[in-house]
Amino acid sequence: STYLNDTKLYSQGLVLGVYEKEKEDENLRFTDAAETFDRSLSGRLRELLSTSGPPLKKGKNRVFYGIHEEFPSVVVVGLGKNAPGICDKENWDISKENIRAAVSAGCRVLQDQEVPLVEVDPCRDAQAAAEGAVLGLFEYDEFKRKKKFVVKTQLHGDSDNAAWERGVLYGEGQNLARRLMEAPANHMTPKLFADTIEQKLASLSDKVTIYKRPQSWIEEQEMGAFLSVSRGSDEPPLFLELHYNGNPDASQPPLVLVGKGITFDSGGISLKPSTNMDAMRADMGGAATVCSSIVTAAALKLPVNIVGLAPLCENMPSGRAAKPGDVVRAKNGKTIQVDNTDAEGRLILADALCYAHNFNPKAIVNAATLTGAMDVALGSAVAGVFTNSDWLWSLLHKVSVITGDRVWRMPLFQHYTRQVTESQLADLNNVGKYSRSGGACTAAAFLKEFVTTPHWAHLDIAGVMSNKDEVPYLRKGMSGRPTRTLVELAASLSSEA
Repeated sequence: STYLNDTKLYSQGLVLGVYEKEKEDENLRFTDAAETFDRSLSGRLRELLSTSGPPLKKGKNRVFYGIHEEFPSVVVVGLGKNAPGICDKENWDISKENIRAAVSAGCRVLQDQEVPLVEVDPCRDAQAAAEGAVLGLFEYDEFKRKKKFVVKTQLHGDSDNAAWERGVLYGEGQNLARRLMEAPANHMTPKLFADTIEQKLASLSDKVTIYKRPQSWIEEQEMGAFLSVSRGSDEPPLFLELHYNGNPDASQPPLVLVGKGITFDSGGISLKPSTNMDAMRADMGGAATVCSSIVTAAALKLPVNIVGLAPLCENMPSGRAAKPGDVVRAKNGKTIQVDNTDAEGRLILADALCYAHNFNPKAIVNAATLTGAMDVALGSAVAGVFTNSDWLWSLLHKVSVITGDRVWRMPLFQHYTRQVTESQLADLNNVGKYSRSGGACTAAAFLKEFVTTPHWAHLDIAGVMSNKDEVPYLRKGMSGRPTRTLVELAASLSSEA
């Protein structure tokens, strides 16, 4: 349990859970693993916890050194109340969220102390514990010489290895999306994005087919809206198409996931303010979460067919760039008056959504960091969902309660459709008639004009794109949300089949 590394002797650490007391006079309530550990120490852990300070509240932790030969560092983390379960007011499973937050905090303490191997208490939900560990330890430091200390985590005991491994894959999937979103735009061009996903899927090639469609193909498909956005950049556009064939019955209609892939968004001729424009390297968050969820579904071997579509390009100002007032023609023949070149995500998605119908989909779900208005409306609590399908909404809501990466239904009224279809020069306008009002809703109404399938959902993930301190098990930076919710959706559909 100890080994030499860089001539220093390192040891392994242990993260254990404790629940809040229901009544003042009752004994400490340990998890099963912590109870077993305490018994092996003849009650010493319970004694130390009682005498070293007040009872541990949810999310708080306390470290003990030298109390166990095999684990010189033991972190006890507060899990809140015992088994509170799903909270209808909060729309999530409080127990799972508490476990994710507590385990991530415990692992970070040991990471700061450069403990290389950490065993984690399953806390009665090994998947949630694994997600907390994997998500909590991630930090993007690819271009820094000083790297964050690497910690390996594993399940303490062998009570539920399958659930732990599943949680690791869910967490790694979201971390892949975070890595893609965080990468500087000069290191994550459309080509580099597609190459990264291709590498991630290389070991799963028996079930996955990848097409990196070049500009000539995009032109053949008459994706005029997509091409109008890419024109201003020297980086050629690329349409990434992923096929995961997990269902033994190849004829089963697939779940089609579509992700907005603007690898850098300057706004084009309708240039954005320079303040915080660097964050627009993550404007491909939709493509990142969609592709990462397919990588995860393939790694989990989910028995479901999924098609992933990511139109990838930059939105840049140049002599070739689209100009406000230009009219372009989408794949389905509808003409679009482009009054704001910074409303470009809906243009590339319009053509991708038209193409998505070719696959006879069971459902189409698109994800996009689409509108600042979505962030204004809901902030970072939830992703907004606009859908024409009660069945699909019910499914998305149900799975988001499990993942804690929540969604909230928004309106798709004709009221908003009229604001994008009353255009002076074309069939549609890419911005609503009253530009400051209901911006997320008019963007969704615009997308609906390119959808004929009865089961479609648009996730506007602009508000959940980054994390400051709202999600305790994610560090500050790009969030990779809602990758796990998309994975859980695929898992749910696979169990329905």
